[in-house]
Parts: sequence; structure tokens; C-alpha cells
Amino acid sequence: MSQTPEFLPFTRPEIDEATIAGVVDVLRSGWITTGPQNQQFEAALSARFGGRPVRTFNSGTATLEIGLRIAGVGPGDEVITTSLSWAATSNVVLQVGATPVFVDIDPVTRNIDLDLLEAAITPRTRALIPVYLAGLPVDMDRLYAIARQHGLRVIEDAAQAFGASWQGREIGSFGDLVSFSFHANKNLTSIEGGALVLNDAAEARLAEKYRLHGVTRNGIDGMDVDVLGGKFNLSDVAARVGLGQLPHLERFTRVRRELARRYFAGLENGAACAAGMGLPPADFDNSNWHMFQVVLPAPVAGDPSRPDRAAFMTELKARQIGSGAHYPPIHLFKLYHDLGFRPGTLEHTESVGARIVTLPLFTTMQMADVDRVAAAVNAIYSSPASTDKR
Repeated sequence: MSQTPEFLPFTRPEIDEATIAGVVDVLRSGWITTGPQNQQFEAALSARFGGRPVRTFNSGTATLEIGLRIAGVGPGDEVITTSLSWAATSNVVLQVGATPVFVDIDPVTRNIDLDLLEAAITPRTRALIPVYLAGLPVDMDRLYAIARQHGLRVIEDAAQAFGASWQGREIGSFGDLVSFSFHANKNLTSIEGGALVLNDAAEARLAEKYRLHGVTRNGIDGMDVDVLGGKFNLSDVAARVGLGQLPHLERFTRVRRELARRYFAGLENGAACAAGMGLPPADFDNSNWHMFQVVLPAPVAGDPSRPDRAAFMTELKARQIGSGAHYPPIHLFKLYHDLGFRPGTLEHTESVGARIVTLPLFTTMQMADVDRVAAAVNAIYSSPASTDKR
């Protein structure tokens, strides 16, 4: 009798014992909200990005919103972005009173199609938010050439791209405003949290104001408020986790790339790809391989070897394998329908968004785990008679 394999989630954070002990030290210190650990974390991030100012926040959503506010985006403005992302990417545009303008994706990279971006620019366009899906950047040279030509700010949604690079330059070390997420499923986590890379000291001071209710302190008892901020500060507990993660980042990225290569070896010549499944771009220089995402073949009703996404994910779950759908197109959500957005407007986004699936990828996975997932995926796309569902 075969033993049921352990459930394999699509992601799992790796936090070492030294970091756990460091968190205990913070808890015992009595200073658990924003304080010295946060200052050290910001300094370490700044050093990583060539001395650029960095400010931490309690989420990558907050960093995007504050990035827009620092860029002066508000009511009457338009912000061009992609619909194939987490809802936060465009929700923050609405939050500052501006209008998101969605541009279709390149079906190969699954990032915003720069060939279409320029045509979407109008006199109301104030900023661009490119999203680096699964940790793969867009063509950064071309992106910034377009931004410079039209006088636009860029708020990079690099939530998934910490440790990624473009032609040897790390994302965050150049560009305009760069927003990272340190959520629990990211390559580097602080449990919850994010960071915004800024251009100068003035922007850093403004970010600090927006981070904590617009407050500026003067002397031992002086305080003023001159902008409308929120409550977005990162705790020292979270900052200590981030500090503990940083020394491991290069190893994390190396392991992820090795696991991704193994996926290619197991899938490229298998039944799934023969059936039309699409693999991600094999970019092992720039991507940090935050996720390994496949695009399923178009489903065929009544054919179990051509399942829709829900059936495919259910089949994987039956084999004790987790997966994710990242992401349903934002413009198809009810909130955006109520704002006038309609299906049928973004061909590739809607096609990929209906069939994209995230397979397990995390640093404590073994090569045998990847082989198990690849075998399961190929089995699903083999003939029903040959599918082993044990």
C-alpha cells in the first residue's frame, strides 16, 4: 500500500533560527514598533541599492500608493498599467483619485506590452506602473525612454522582483520610484511589509510624512501636520525578519533558478507542452523566479485531458500538490465593471488570465518535488486511461 505524499504548497517561507532568535530579542527589548531595527533595515536596503534613500512601509500596497502621491498623481490624472496583476496595482490608482488605463500584455513575457503602451498615452497621463510579473522585469531601457519622452513618472510595481535585475543592474538600484513587497510569499519576507526606493532626501522626507499621518516632529515637544498621511509604518518585529532574510537573498535566488531549470527539464518535452501548455520565458539572467507559472492549453468541454483551470488545480490538489491562480484580470472584477471597464478589451490579458497557473516554487523544495509536480502535470495531459491518480 503506497503512502500518501506530504502536501506540497505552492509557496513556503524560509526563516532561519538566527532570525527567529532575533525576533525574540526584539520582543524582549520592549521596542517592538518602528525603531532601531527598522532604521537598520532601511540602511541595509539603501546600501544594496547604491545609497538611494529607502523607506519601509507595512505593505507593498502602501508603497505603491505613497509612490503615486509623491509623484503628484491625483484626481483628473491617468495612470497606465496592466490588468494582469494583484488588485492592489490599480486599486491604489483609484485610492488617490486617478483613473487606471489598462494596456494589454505581451503573451510571451506576460508583462505590459510596451508596443501598446505609448499609444495609450494622453494629455492626462501622469505616470506609468509597470508590473514585473513573477519577478521578470520589462525592457527597462525602453520603458524609461518612453517615460522620458513623454515626461512621465514611473512607479515600478516590483512587488515580486526583489533580487531581480536588468542587464546586470539590480532592480531598485536605478530608475524612478521602485516599490517592493515583503509579504510572506515573496522571495524576501518581513511577514508583512514593503519598501519604497526614492530619488532624493526630499522625497524620503515626504514618504516619512505620508507613512505616519503627515507628522513632522520638531524638538522634544513640537509637532506639525502639513499633508494628509496614513498609518503605514513597519514594526521592528517585521524589520528584524527582513534583516535576517537579506544575507540569504543570493542563495534564495540561486536555488529558485535551479528549481526553475528543473521544471523546464521536466515539462518542455512532456505531454502538457505537447498539448499546448505555455512555459514562462527561460530568463535566468534577469528574473528572480518569484513564481513558476504555466499557461494551460485551451480547455475542451468533456475531455478530462483538456481541463479548465479549476479542474486542473483540483487534479493537482488530489495529488497533494498546491497551486495558485495569479492573476484573474483586474478589469473583469465587479468594482471595475461598475467603473465602465468591459471584457473583450484586452485580448491577451483575458486569455492568459483565464489559464495561468502558479506551480510550487520555494527555496526548501527538493529537485524530487519538482519532478513530482512535472510528472503530475504531464499525467493530467496524457490520455485518461494512462493517468495515474494515486
